[in-house]
Amino acid sequence: MSTKPTIDTLLVPEKTVVNAKGDGPALDVSAATSHVFLLTLDITNIIEQEALDVSIFDSPDGTTWGTKAVIAFPQKFYRGQHPLLLDLTGHADAKFIRAHWEVNRWGRGTETPMFEFHLAIREVPADILKEATAEAKALA
Repeated sequence: MSTKPTIDTLLVPEKTVVNAKGDGPALDVSAATSHVFLLTLDITNIIEQEALDVSIFDSPDGTTWGTKAVIAFPQKFYRGQHPLLLDLTGHADAKFIRAHWEVNRWGRGTETPMFEFHLAIREVPADILKEATAEAKALA
């Protein structure tokens, strides 16, 4: 039986509309037991000929942020749900994380990009990680 994740929330709130680069709010992940998280980027509205880049940055204190992303989603152009596994086990000083996004538009019409999206984060329970690791080793 799997344990309940301690973190199951949104890094970027639902129906967030962006037309320029920006950052989401800081999330305290220090209480997490596994430090492995499933991120789900859900793009719900777009206009044509544009791109969205979303990355995750970490911080030891919630105010000083790293200069390099811990992980980034591949560039996105379309609506849909996009999962990504974030493993912070090698980042002992990562007490906080936040999303950063950049947008780009080209072609006809307005030059201003528009994306509506949200970003969910859910801790992967330690027992699930242990089971998945054992299965992967058995298949290797």
